[in-house]
Amino acid sequence: MDDDYFLRCQRYIELNPLRARMVEDPAHYRWSSHSANTRPPTDPLITPHRAWLALGPDVPTRHRAWRTAVMEAIDPTETDAIRLHLQRQHLYGPDRFRKAIEAQLRRPVGPQKIGRPRRDSAALTDR
Repeated sequence: MDDDYFLRCQRYIELNPLRARMVEDPAHYRWSSHSANTRPPTDPLITPHRAWLALGPDVPTRHRAWRTAVMEAIDPTETDAIRLHLQRQHLYGPDRFRKAIEAQLRRPVGPQKIGRPRRDSAALTDR
């Protein structure tokens, strides 16, 4: 999975309590990983993703970088795309990621054609 994609999804999740007006700051939601990713002490239950580790050379720098990234204005089309995929229960992510998941599950995880399968034209002429 691409690191930028991972961080966008994590940011979306950490901002959910803010969008739902449950808190005024994502750090105030106790069930979120946001606090562990933005201020010391780090939570021993949370394993940092390589994308988070790439945000800086040390933990304080990564904390500041992640807080800045989360609090930046988000392109509404990004949030809409994630929300639409969730509502439709489709996997959100790059094609390469979707294809890897489909291969692992041996079933489609993306949008499918709606309706019944079309009849084969050869079968129709045999009648």
